Amino acid sequence: MLIRLLIWFIMIFGGIAGGYLLDRHFFPAVHRNIFFHIISFAGGSIVLFLVLKVSKNTGRTLAKYGRTDDLPRMKTNKLVTDGIYIYMRHPMHLGLLFFPLSIALLVGSPSFILFIAPFEIFFMLLLIKFAEEREAIDKFGDDYCEYMKHVPWFCFKIECLKELFREVPKN
Repeated sequence: MLIRLLIWFIMIFGGIAGGYLLDRHFFPAVHRNIFFHIISFAGGSIVLFLVLKVSKNTGRTLAKYGRTDDLPRMKTNKLVTDGIYIYMRHPMHLGLLFFPLSIALLVGSPSFILFIAPFEIFFMLLLIKFAEEREAIDKFGDDYCEYMKHVPWFCFKIECLKELFREVPKN
């Protein structure tokens, strides 16, 4: 868990710093363009709101269906195949994939938006494929392997997206 938080910290603050440095070279005039920053900030606020809503909803779904005993927060011991998890295996990650983009838009860095955030999204997809999926297989065994056969990583059908943004009540 600590390693993942460190990775997030490096991605966000490294993206901000890297974006600023690249912007000075590739987009020097953008820092004086107030209209770009207003539009970028508004877009980033919307994307961040959606990311947080998805994270809240999927986290509540995990808390509701993923525990059979009294476990610490953020821990599960049961494979969740209810709610949004009927449609996709990694709905929380789908939301979190857009977190770097939301930060890039909020800080108004074209380099972060165009180069660094897409790289970070690709990196997160690799983490899902090679870390998250492996951990789920190790934790839930054949049940997860069977689940993988029928449920994709992500789903962009309208009914899936409606479920993704549907408010999940607290336990």
